[in-house]
Amino acid sequence: MVVKIYRSARSLTKKVFETKKRGKTIGLVPTMGFLHEGHMSLIRRARKDTDCVIVSIFVNPAQFGPKEDFKKYPRDFKMDFSLCEKENADIVFAPKAEEIYPENYVTYVNVEKITDTLCGASRPGHFRGVATVVAKLFNITMPDIAYFGQKDAQQAIVIKRMAEDLNMSVRIKVMPIVREKDGLAMSSRNVYLNLKERMQAQSISKSLKLAKELFDSGERNSGKIINKMKKVIDKQSEAKIDYMKIVDTKNLKDIQKISGKTLIAAAIWVGKTRLIDNIILN
Repeated sequence: MVVKIYRSARSLTKKVFETKKRGKTIGLVPTMGFLHEGHMSLIRRARKDTDCVIVSIFVNPAQFGPKEDFKKYPRDFKMDFSLCEKENADIVFAPKAEEIYPENYVTYVNVEKITDTLCGASRPGHFRGVATVVAKLFNITMPDIAYFGQKDAQQAIVIKRMAEDLNMSVRIKVMPIVREKDGLAMSSRNVYLNLKERMQAQSISKSLKLAKELFDSGERNSGKIINKMKKVIDKQSEAKIDYMKIVDTKNLKDIQKISGKTLIAAAIWVGKTRLIDNIILN
């Protein structure tokens, strides 16, 4: 199967119109590239659900803060393209930054309140950049279904809310976290970790596993669960907690006592690398 590369938004939209005219459905997998098995699981699901699978590969400058890792974010288009071929994607959309943000660009999408907590508190402006680029991708590709990973739980909730609030005719599918054999959630940033850091990074998934065990044994007090989770991280010399929170899955408000569907989310610095992970309790 030949995978077509598009660099121009206008020419891709024209292709999408032609595809939809033939009654075909579109699945979109938005990525920042440096693809791994987590992304592959999204592409496979899109392939199963829809007729035409578009994978976007774009390291979005608008979602990086001034002191963040935009310049050194891992990139390998050749590898990404061969993985898209392997998973039978139809189209790879790989625009340059000026294609998405031309000169004098001034329009941004702000999703309020639910972006003030978790990663939004640590990375001001991050979700403005995420919502803007995803809104643009939805306009360019007009997908029937768009696929996101549960690892970026807050991102998925923000995108769902944006699509709902702005009457976007796209269904958002959030797929389960894919983990390495040692339990670490797959992430393009894992490549930054040296061997010692990699070992210590496992503490984030271990702390979440402990939270689940405590919940399963009847513990419902959020404070007690978080305190025990923190002890797992504090044992690691290279690890520092950014946040650990137990929140509801709609408005991301802190919960004192767990009841109903609940998100336990954590962000940890391991050396100079910031990693996120989460679990959902029902």
